[in-house]
Amino acid sequence: MDDRLSEFNLRPQPTAERPLLGLTILVVEDSRYASEAVRLMSLRSGARLRRADCLTSAERHLNIYCPTVAIVDLGLPDGSGLDLITQMATTKPRVQVILGTSGAEREAAEKQVMAAGADGFIAKPVSTIAAYQAAILAHLPDAYRPSGPREVPFVSVDPDPLALREDLSHAMDLLALDCPPVLYLRRFLIGLARAIKDSALEHQARTMADTLGAPDRAALRAFLSRRIDGVTGPI
Repeated sequence: MDDRLSEFNLRPQPTAERPLLGLTILVVEDSRYASEAVRLMSLRSGARLRRADCLTSAERHLNIYCPTVAIVDLGLPDGSGLDLITQMATTKPRVQVILGTSGAEREAAEKQVMAAGADGFIAKPVSTIAAYQAAILAHLPDAYRPSGPREVPFVSVDPDPLALREDLSHAMDLLALDCPPVLYLRRFLIGLARAIKDSALEHQARTMADTLGAPDRAALRAFLSRRIDGVTGPI
């Protein structure tokens, strides 16, 4: 008997309402807001979720657990998610489904993750639960998919506002460093801005100087502080 089918017989069977039932998903994502959205979509879909916020944490998870699916953000605080994708794609046994994700321009990011060995790409932010489910189910064997017709949930999720506050506070902490990691901070804020559809925040991130002088840093901190104060209301 095929080992994968034997393993499948021991796990819960996916259903029309919970098509990802029985899957363990590892999301490697530094944004608490983005990972909270994935957690909610996974919960609605029946999957178990584990989160790593950096490459080092992801490697610890992979040494202990055997996820069925890995979703890896490209911009991580301690390196590129592309390196982790390449590592997972060439390690035996291989993680069954490897997906890259990014808030950057889709075409360029998708080419990068596919070249690194990923099975697919998820552009951030993920618009609906249906899109999230489809991105994963497309790369699973038939035995891991629900049988028969099912109603597709074209609804979005609303992460806890405290997750957004945590991300904004993280950016403030980075600005307080003697030498802020400007390139990482820019990518982080652009991804967050797109997730919450905040064009003003995205503009601030895109126009951030490569070398943040004291006046620029103070202006950006003031901007982020206003965003933190407004988290409980409209951004």
